[in-house]
Amino acid sequence: MNSKDKIFDLKMLNHFMDQKIESDSLNNDLRTMMRYSLEAGGKRIRPALFLAVVRSLGGTINTSTYTTAMALEVLHTYSLIHDDLPAMDNDDLRRGKLTSHKKFGEAQAILTGDALLTYTFQLLTDTDFDGKQIKELVHLFATAAGADGMIAGQLEDILGNNIQYSLSELKQLHLNKTGRLISLAVETGIVVSNSNISEELRSWYKEFGRNFGLAFQIFDDILDVTKTSKELGKTANKDVSLNKNTYVSILGLDGAKKELNRVIQQCQYAITQIRERIDFETDSLEVFLSDFKIDGEIK
Repeated sequence: MNSKDKIFDLKMLNHFMDQKIESDSLNNDLRTMMRYSLEAGGKRIRPALFLAVVRSLGGTINTSTYTTAMALEVLHTYSLIHDDLPAMDNDDLRRGKLTSHKKFGEAQAILTGDALLTYTFQLLTDTDFDGKQIKELVHLFATAAGADGMIAGQLEDILGNNIQYSLSELKQLHLNKTGRLISLAVETGIVVSNSNISEELRSWYKEFGRNFGLAFQIFDDILDVTKTSKELGKTANKDVSLNKNTYVSILGLDGAKKELNRVIQQCQYAITQIRERIDFETDSLEVFLSDFKIDGEIK
């Protein structure tokens, strides 16, 4: 994602993550497997979005901020490892490399995912934020990733292999499965900025995060049927082979593109509302929308 380089130095975050995971007390075999997936070339969208929100609210970028950014990426990486398992999507490729279970074995991949999930909360408590902030962060991370968030979305996704969802049901599925961790990045940015912002402004940030997460998933559904495995870094047409409910399967390709455009407009409107209510720079939020391009154009 080129736009994230406008938000922060990607090399700096990757270096920080590399040093942190190397210095923490971890089983060496698990450390190796954790690093394999963490360093597989992810786009770092969630930490980048988090840092963009912090900057838009005039927050400080420091060691604790980077530790929290890392926690977001660690949590996301755990979800990918488990999502790729034979019992789930049974994928061979992730980010152009062998998936964790193909590289190390299924049992090892399950344990690596478990290790990353628990390491997420270790990272949050390694920060220097005050007790109230850490408590709020732990609660946000647990609920976003848990039984009323991402895990619920994963279950809805699996159950959907055997039934046809309505558009509203598919939207709720993706707001949980993909959107919750993206919304988490936005809400986390508000917490660590220690900003005494109005509920109205907070609601517009949440509206942006919610729609950005939805746009991200619609875009992914479109890419799944329009790009090759080499271009995607993962198996193309996987959703079709698993009979998954997607925006393309329900609306058709043109309909999915129109829905993507509508949701992007919702994101842009939320940014406009945020811009009218704060004194800091918000362009760092706008650049994320430039990545939703199909054949060189935003659709």
